[in-house]
Amino acid sequence: STSRGGSGRKPVRYRAGTKVLREIRKYQQSTSLLLRKLPFARVVREIAVDMMTSGDGAGLRWQSSALLALQEATEAFLVHLFEDANLCAIHAKRVTIMQKDIQLARRIRGPWGGLG
Repeated sequence: STSRGGSGRKPVRYRAGTKVLREIRKYQQSTSLLLRKLPFARVVREIAVDMMTSGDGAGLRWQSSALLALQEATEAFLVHLFEDANLCAIHAKRVTIMQKDIQLARRIRGPWGGLG
């Protein structure tokens, strides 16, 4: 008799990397936003206030659709940047993205980073 409660079967042990690959596939198939909305909105508002020359940026009002559009564009930009950085890492015969891969991807993209 086993000392385990229940059916006595061992839990399934996946090979290294299996869960990670499953998680990657899950996020690649989803279209939902991954950054949380309120922290993103706070960062956007803070940047807007910093960019205002008159200093009265605290009185700015934001439509929720404008913040959502900014978040969609930001996440699309980051996904594309990480795809390019991944290609740079693969070219260097690595599987791990490093800071220099992101810097190289941004340098190759140019000043507008694929936006213009």
